[in-house]
Amino acid sequence: MIAVESDIHRFAHLAWQHVSGQNGMLLLLLWGTVLFAALVTYVRATPERWSVRDFIRHFVPPGTFRHPSARADLLFWLSRRIFMPLLVVPLVISTVVAGHFAYWVLSSIIGAPSHPATPAGPLTLLGFTISMLLAYDLSYYLYHRMQHKIPILWELHKVHHSAQVMVGVTKDRVHPIDEIMNRWWDGLIPGLCYGAWLFFALDPVELTVFGINVYALRNIILMMDFVRHTHLKLSYGRYLSVVLLSPHYHQLHHSIAEKHWDRNFGLGLSIWDRLFGTLVVPEPDEDFVFGLTENEHDEYQSLYKLHVVPLKKIAGRLRLFGPRRETVRADHRAGETV
Repeated sequence: MIAVESDIHRFAHLAWQHVSGQNGMLLLLLWGTVLFAALVTYVRATPERWSVRDFIRHFVPPGTFRHPSARADLLFWLSRRIFMPLLVVPLVISTVVAGHFAYWVLSSIIGAPSHPATPAGPLTLLGFTISMLLAYDLSYYLYHRMQHKIPILWELHKVHHSAQVMVGVTKDRVHPIDEIMNRWWDGLIPGLCYGAWLFFALDPVELTVFGINVYALRNIILMMDFVRHTHLKLSYGRYLSVVLLSPHYHQLHHSIAEKHWDRNFGLGLSIWDRLFGTLVVPEPDEDFVFGLTENEHDEYQSLYKLHVVPLKKIAGRLRLFGPRRETVRADHRAGETV
């Protein structure tokens, strides 16, 4: 009995260590966010009569997690753990290189920076964080539009759009090559912004705001990325949606309806879609059919196919293998024919 109690105590201690660190707190915040979204959307959908059973069915719709697309998402998410160290490196390298480039250009034009060596104040660090978040969100928006407009990038991005159900980890249904390219790109605009801040106001070691790493802060603010890749049709309402991109808006982006093609590209903010004319506001509780047109999503519903099919299609576009095909098929998102 003493041995059993000791094992239980050790397990509880390890579990507490896991959830008490920064990663554990982020995990708890993530699931708290998901539960909050589920409660809000459930109350909106059933204003008269509530029950635990109905809420569970709303939170976990029958058949969703048994769908081949959901199984492929889970396997893809697990396999992605292998590539995670490789995915961090491009973002760090491109951010640092872009930051040093901006710093060098400004030094060449203006001369050596003149800001004091003392640490920046809270307002300066807050301005730095907000500008970095804006730079990252704009970077995401621009690359996302390129994914839909450049044929080869679209072939890679089809992996993400081939999901027929949304189960949260669908957000990570991204081809490794696409992910690496995206990370390289995502370091450029934020890197230039970072370099300008270093030149005019910051010491190179100041990457925290009130003790929180700026990228951890970004992950907290963009926690809804998980929710927007679920079936929960959460909207922020009329006023907040002027600035923020609600999960329901992004679910519209995955719709196969022609009126929804190439809309709502943003990540956390709706301002870029509003500015560049790509925003479409969904109807309240509007339902969408997810996937690719002409049932092309059927080609992607296994871990092997999610990795290999895009490469074959890119090879077909580049005509590296076999004779040129005579069949012409409209590709509505990339604006090309193959």
